Amino acid sequence: MANILGVGIATLDIINEVDGLPPEDAEVRALGQQRRRGGNATNTLVVLSRLGHRCGWAGVLADEPDAAEVLTDLERHGIDTGAVQRSGGKLPTSYVTLNRRNGSRTIVHWRDLPEYPFDQFRTVALNRYDWLHFEGRNVEETGRMLGHAAATRPGLPRSLEIEKPRHGIEGLLPHAELLLFSRVYARERGFDSAEALLRAMRPLAPDALMVCGWGDAGAWATAQDGRLLYTPAFPPPRLVDTLGAGDTFNGGMIDGLLRGKGLAGALEAAARLAGRKCGVSGFEI
Repeated sequence: MANILGVGIATLDIINEVDGLPPEDAEVRALGQQRRRGGNATNTLVVLSRLGHRCGWAGVLADEPDAAEVLTDLERHGIDTGAVQRSGGKLPTSYVTLNRRNGSRTIVHWRDLPEYPFDQFRTVALNRYDWLHFEGRNVEETGRMLGHAAATRPGLPRSLEIEKPRHGIEGLLPHAELLLFSRVYARERGFDSAEALLRAMRPLAPDALMVCGWGDAGAWATAQDGRLLYTPAFPPPRLVDTLGAGDTFNGGMIDGLLRGKGLAGALEAAARLAGRKCGVSGFEI
């Protein structure tokens, strides 16, 4: 299997399970509570590790007690933390209200931790890895990391998650071979379908594979020649937990391409994996 480095954040997720999303100014009793390691990059790495890959995380970890929960979970899944940078501050925390009726979730996220810097990334021995995966977060520093990777390991595949609109993020698109767009990004950019988004993004990165998931409507992708591919969603018998479904889908895409399934095969496999994830709590898939 492949050696994969993921660059992004880890969080502490505090999840309150409720019987229906409460209205504003209401007081309800939680049916259950969980504390989990979260964060897009580490979620994707855990998925990839469970699929058999050897994974490492490059991110910032706070020097405070809650960080032990993140490290324990990463160690349980065999995620290497040698590229991590330690910092003062508080671990980013997501307060999640999880609706047991339909698996939907509402998230309030808080952080004061610095982003992972280029100066730390350039100390990482990239010759150890077969794939690099980036969260599209800290745009300027991420751009420098992508450029450094292209210069030092030009044949090393790079994937980029574009979850939210951030100033200048479109400038990163030409520097990754796989672009993973979210429905949130598409809608906030004014697109009402994955197809419309992918058509608009194609001129910005004509050589990249582009993918956009659209929840229960399925997922679309375009190859370098502009062909549009589609897979339906594969919902579980009972919807339990959608938190991290997008991260699971991203991991499925990377895994499928590494296994030589091609874009269409990877797209379907990723959708099936995300569907299975929605039927369980957490990432025990």
